[in-house]
Amino acid sequence: MTKLVLHDFLLSGNCYKIRLFCAMNGLSLELNEVKVLDGATRNDEFARLNPFRQIPVLCDGDHVVQDSQAILLYLAMKYAPQWVDKTPQGLGKIMEWLSYAAKECSNGPQMSRLHFLDPHENIDLARAQTLGRKVLQLLDSELASRDWLCLDRPTIADIAVFPYVALAREGKLPLDEHPAVLAWIDRIRGLPGYHPMPGLQEAL
Repeated sequence: MTKLVLHDFLLSGNCYKIRLFCAMNGLSLELNEVKVLDGATRNDEFARLNPFRQIPVLCDGDHVVQDSQAILLYLAMKYAPQWVDKTPQGLGKIMEWLSYAAKECSNGPQMSRLHFLDPHENIDLARAQTLGRKVLQLLDSELASRDWLCLDRPTIADIAVFPYVALAREGKLPLDEHPAVLAWIDRIRGLPGYHPMPGLQEAL
């Protein structure tokens, strides 16, 4: 196996997805901390690594993958196929949730949290919290009748959606009003290899 290097930021839920997935699957990961708040992703050196100037970025030997959802899919297909599905139907269901993580979870819970994490960001808090409450409501409805987001087992869909939902309290969102979401969070915390990130240590 080639060396896996993650260009990482400790407080990023998107980076945490990759650290968590690798921990759950026994994948050794070298971390390169990127000073995001100091503008490190905006310099030319970082742009040569990732023209989108975003983290996380994974280097698997000479192969580079950016975007947390894409990295999860890449790692699962290459190293842990039990987290994806071989059928078009199953993979399609997983991709629906990866898209949801990239859009709704990002525009809602992630942006709500970022407003309080970095007040210099120009975030429409009212809009972010409205979207965040819709995310929690939808997830609570979906998870009321099943344990996992799709395929009746843990998949990368759960890992993709998990961080910013579990951190919803940091965005002043009413996580505790959604018992099915809380139960799902506890199931993820109970998976082998789970470890928290800042803001989730209380789970230990």
